[in-house]
Amino acid sequence: MRSFAVPNSETADPTPLRRFLTTDDGVTIDAVYEPGGVVYDARDAPYATSASRSDHLAFVVAHGFTGDVDRPHVRRVAEAFAQYGAVLTFSFRGHGASGGRSTVGDREVLDLAAAVRWARELGHTRVATVGFSMGGSVVLRHAALHGTSDRTPGRQEHEGRTDAASDAVVSVSAPARWYYRGTAPMRRLHWLVTRPEGRLVSRYGLRTRIHHQEWDPVPLSPVEAVPRIAPTPLLIVHGDQDGYFPLDHPRMLAEAAGDAGELWLEPGMGHAEHAADDELLRRIGDWAVGRAG
Repeated sequence: MRSFAVPNSETADPTPLRRFLTTDDGVTIDAVYEPGGVVYDARDAPYATSASRSDHLAFVVAHGFTGDVDRPHVRRVAEAFAQYGAVLTFSFRGHGASGGRSTVGDREVLDLAAAVRWARELGHTRVATVGFSMGGSVVLRHAALHGTSDRTPGRQEHEGRTDAASDAVVSVSAPARWYYRGTAPMRRLHWLVTRPEGRLVSRYGLRTRIHHQEWDPVPLSPVEAVPRIAPTPLLIVHGDQDGYFPLDHPRMLAEAAGDAGELWLEPGMGHAEHAADDELLRRIGDWAVGRAG
């Protein structure tokens, strides 16, 4: 496990910070904030102020199912985005050292909201959320439910507080609709989620604790969420060799977004973080810097 400093106060020290956040429904979320090479340059050394942070973009990364903040593929994504700004990674509920149990994309919106709020508390006025697979569906629903990034004191938007809103949204390898079982990997995932023996395998083999209760009510689907995201900039990324979700998923999302969204179909790319090469992560970083206000 990677080691991070945990200071007594959240100063502008460029040392990474590790903290347990608390969601609106009381779940503890393991999160790591890394200032990034762009934020702390020679002009700011050895420390940067909240004022200097406010000028720099923060990436909040939402990992895929069975990931967590210490997984090598999550750290690789964080390191790539650190070339463009600060990076905040976290483990969804039921994953890694976070509390609670996974609801596979439903209550995870509250986990992402807590992470975005922490980025705001650290002084960032520009935040881009980037999600992969399950995390890709979460960033879409989060953006729909938490509205625009107007942070007028006391104002609320949709179901969320505006201090949890994002300024740009990137969804990679996300499903468009729930309950999809059209590929072998998704049939295996449904076995993990719905069967007691599957949840045992997930808990002890994959370090992921899954809630036994079914969704009630069924949450807003990603394709239903997308039209509510505008005017926040939206990028949808999907590989044409994705083994989990075929190309009708990103195309449905892009159609729902209309002119407010942008679609990248990546030749030869598979699924989520493992398939996102350094060149793609660089292009995503460039896009986010250019779109997030």
